[in-house]
Amino acid sequence: MKVVELKNLLREDGQIFYIRHYTCDAVFELPKSIESAKAHFTIEMNCLGNKTIDVELENTVNYPLIPLKKALTDYIFEQEQEGLLPC
Repeated sequence: MKVVELKNLLREDGQIFYIRHYTCDAVFELPKSIESAKAHFTIEMNCLGNKTIDVELENTVNYPLIPLKKALTDYIFEQEQEGLLPC
């Protein structure tokens, strides 16, 4: 299982500059199919520069939730490191 892409990625406006809120449609490649789920995630940076990513999936996918969230969190972290997420 892996994350293929984040479609319809939008950043929500916020008042706190070190917390960013996003919504998207996450596309997953599962062993027998490709499925998508609406996702909300937040990237928060602490005072030491460490980033915390919190992910919530809105719809259910026919796959265990914990590996889905872990794969999505890792994918988002990689996208953030490469500077591909909207600022």
